Amino acid sequence: MKPIRWGIIGLGWFGEVHAEALSTMPGIELAAVCTRRPQRLSEVADRFDVPRRYTDFRQLLTDPDIDIVGITTHIQDHRDIAIEALCSGKHVFLEKPMAPTPADCDAILAAAERAPGSFMVGHICRFDPRVALAKQAIDAGEIGQIVSMHARRNLSVKIGRLVLDSISALLGDGIHDGDLMLWFSQARPVSVYAQEIHPGPHKYPDGGWAMARLDNDAIAVIESIWHLPESTPYQIDARMEIIGTQGAIYINCGEAGLEIHDAAGNRRPDTLYWPNVYGQRFGILRAELRYFADCVAAGQRPERITPRESRAAVELLAGAVESAQSGHIVYFPRENPRHAI
Repeated sequence: MKPIRWGIIGLGWFGEVHAEALSTMPGIELAAVCTRRPQRLSEVADRFDVPRRYTDFRQLLTDPDIDIVGITTHIQDHRDIAIEALCSGKHVFLEKPMAPTPADCDAILAAAERAPGSFMVGHICRFDPRVALAKQAIDAGEIGQIVSMHARRNLSVKIGRLVLDSISALLGDGIHDGDLMLWFSQARPVSVYAQEIHPGPHKYPDGGWAMARLDNDAIAVIESIWHLPESTPYQIDARMEIIGTQGAIYINCGEAGLEIHDAAGNRRPDTLYWPNVYGQRFGILRAELRYFADCVAAGQRPERITPRESRAAVELLAGAVESAQSGHIVYFPRENPRHAI
């Protein structure tokens, strides 16, 4: 069988991680990369021996030898690039968040409904085996009806310096837990109230807390702070508590299971999301990319995360950001716009 030929648009840090993972995956050929920066383009393409190199994403979209387009650009560029990619007939993998606003998401959804190819937003946490096992237990009724969820996803200020001129901590990382809470509960948000903090010099706030009421009467609390000390030994402090009428579930995604102590101090490197082991990227990101490639190869629509679910997560977190900016509770309609996908 011919390999699935994958092109990447956007070669920031995470675009390069995608390229590194895809370059060693059986059945997938990293066939094209694209960025507006010629020097960066040559750097990444040379590293992974990528034959097709573009500074204009529209040229990549007209390449007949590309099957899947992965979009790892700035969130503000997601809507327009995703729509053009879908209209070109390519299969499209779009990194989360889908877009900055629900209205932008609706425009992408409308294009996806008309497009012949598959479309998926990369909510990597749904592919975390710890999270997936929690979802199975919830669906099996092991903790009864969910009444409360609390998540924290906190990072070092070092990460904040790299990212906070592009996106806020609450939208950038809270989107993970907002999506998981809606997925676990199968509920919709009724209202949200949030507060953000902005101690740093960057464009967007360094952290925030959001409390949402869901239409099953559960409470969902999201904490996302990108201001932990630089000396923090772990890459992420990510935990979630889910309390039901008959039990509780505790997910700890911050424990790497590995500590390294040396002359520079101690650290806990990533061992699950995208660890580099002997020159290859393994882990949850690789499983997510493989899942989408397998769906494309089989001619099946991805079901692990649907575009409408991705839109719902954006609506919740965009509402939280609006609440933090206004100081008021934001209320949602009980019915989101309906789409076929």
